[in-house]
Amino acid sequence: MKLCFKVILLFSTTVLFAQPSEDIFIWPQDVPNENKGEVGPEEKKPPKDKNDVLRISNVSQPSLRVFPADPKLANGTAVMVCPGGGYNILAYEHEGLDVCEWLNSFGVTAILLKYRVPRRKGREKHEAPLQDAQRAMGLIRQDAKKWNINPEKIGILGFSAGGNLAVMASTSFKVRTYAKVDQADEFSCRPDFAILIYSAYLVDRKKRDQLFPEIQVSSDCPPSFFAHTGDDHVPAEGSALLYLALEKAGVVGNELHLYPFGGHGYGMRKSENFVSTWPIRAQEWMGAMGWLKK
Repeated sequence: MKLCFKVILLFSTTVLFAQPSEDIFIWPQDVPNENKGEVGPEEKKPPKDKNDVLRISNVSQPSLRVFPADPKLANGTAVMVCPGGGYNILAYEHEGLDVCEWLNSFGVTAILLKYRVPRRKGREKHEAPLQDAQRAMGLIRQDAKKWNINPEKIGILGFSAGGNLAVMASTSFKVRTYAKVDQADEFSCRPDFAILIYSAYLVDRKKRDQLFPEIQVSSDCPPSFFAHTGDDHVPAEGSALLYLALEKAGVVGNELHLYPFGGHGYGMRKSENFVSTWPIRAQEWMGAMGWLKK
């Protein structure tokens, strides 16, 4: 009886997660403004120990990988996941793959964005990644039917620098930051909602009194969920000020969680700090906003 139960339990957990797609390169030909040879071959560095992270660097061919929700759970919502890494590397596991598994567990299709890193010389840190994110959002909407996604239920989730990228995508969607390539660029690149976890580069680390000027908040911006800690070296004031700016602009449905302890870079990892509950709070928020309804 125990053996039978274990087999059934194993089967019941594995069917929740469908096989991910192969990497889908988001640029059909030349990647915008790329200089050949500026970065070396793409590298993947496994974690050295349990406290380290899987790092991907030297990304010059940005791509998507789709993790479809199980059809029995799928609610038509999708979230594009943007790992952090200071715009120099991608923390691809605890801020990427693990997040996709969590989203799948409650019926959300996860789409992992591998955007360009490291920073390109002579360009704003977010410039190339924002091009990748805008292009990716158009591709997702173009292929929404193929992936069983509702094109009006596509969010973005980011950590640290990936959180900054999610902020830029959520506030800079009216104009493409590259020359249009094909039909995919006719679709909106505006996320329908954003989940922003310890987002970086929102305020000056010393002054902490206003958002950087490239962050232009308007009433058209999507509602956002925030999680940040007071002891983070990335100022929590950035999340707080962006929350207030969205509220002031009349964006409805924002939710801000500020925790006392937890530091930076925890991603999906559990700890004794209460900030580890952010995935529960985020799922509750998505439910309250109607994103989890079938």
